[in-house]
Amino acid sequence: MASIKCGSCRQHYEPINIDVLAHSEDTCLLRVQCTFCHTQSLVVAIIKEQRKPEVVTDLTRAEILRFHASSLVGEDDVLDMHRFLREFDGDFAALFGERR
Repeated sequence: MASIKCGSCRQHYEPINIDVLAHSEDTCLLRVQCTFCHTQSLVVAIIKEQRKPEVVTDLTRAEILRFHASSLVGEDDVLDMHRFLREFDGDFAALFGERR
């Protein structure tokens, strides 16, 4: 939708003014309203599967392999983080053992 412009005034649509009315596997029906001229339109968007985007990184091949070999985040990891954040008071200096 970032590239679609209003048919009346040629301004880009704002994401907040795009409503998904219906969708299927490869098609979306959208209601759009132009922020500038307030024209409303219906848009049928056809979603085509494209090739995967190229990965751009400054990691070395060894670093990439290390990340792929690491274990995935599990349910216990999420619960541990939830408990930590629930009790964390926002004092990063104390968290890292630094004095003020």
